[in-house]
Amino acid sequence: MANLLEGKTALVMGIANKWSIAYAIAQAFSREGASLILTYINEKQKESIEAISSDLRVEKMLPCNVTNDEQLAALKTELESMGKPLDVAVHCLAFANPDDLSRPFVETSRAGFLLAQEVSAYSLVAVARAAAGAMTNGGALMTLTYLGSTRVVQNYNVMGAAKASLEAAVRYLAADLGPSNIRVNGISAGAVKTASLKGIKGASALLTTGSEKAPLRRNTDPAEVADTAVFLASDLGRGVTGNVIFVDAGMQIMGL
Repeated sequence: MANLLEGKTALVMGIANKWSIAYAIAQAFSREGASLILTYINEKQKESIEAISSDLRVEKMLPCNVTNDEQLAALKTELESMGKPLDVAVHCLAFANPDDLSRPFVETSRAGFLLAQEVSAYSLVAVARAAAGAMTNGGALMTLTYLGSTRVVQNYNVMGAAKASLEAAVRYLAADLGPSNIRVNGISAGAVKTASLKGIKGASALLTTGSEKAPLRRNTDPAEVADTAVFLASDLGRGVTGNVIFVDAGMQIMGL
């Protein structure tokens, strides 16, 4: 089965570089026939994304810093005025102060906690609000999460709290948007060697643990996460909403 997303338009937010999961998702969507709308924070990032996505089906690129309400409003306007429905929106956005990922969670500052929540969790709500109006034929909204939302992962700290909030937002958004035939899901990816992972103190231990203890005895491949995103975005996933799907080589089932 090929071209699962033929004729669909997908918004992908959060591409950092060619190793990011967001980029793998954009590649998979393009492979399956979707037209892409990509977002960027600044001109430097725009140039970087343009360079690595030149062979993808990119229709347009739009600026969007999710901490800026004016840019979110502009994104909403752009999506609703593009002359065709938006079918898919992918939220791959997260951030925390590096200091809050290297010291005990109990020492998290108020500002650090709020920043992680704003960028990593509330932004999904803001993106849903911006995208939903353009999903006139229904659609699929998805985000990325991690096992640290429900288990204590050393040094994941404030990001674990943010991901827990994000997963709650998935459920509430699914309930809100379901009557409009908009499905909302999360993908809980295993440890992947990305720039985000490098920001966590002792990140190499997560990769070692995955390869030694996960049932499949290996770490997660970004392409596996991307193919799950294709499933959720396609008609094959039409009955799935409000869920967190684990793509982590089975790591989530393991105890100590």
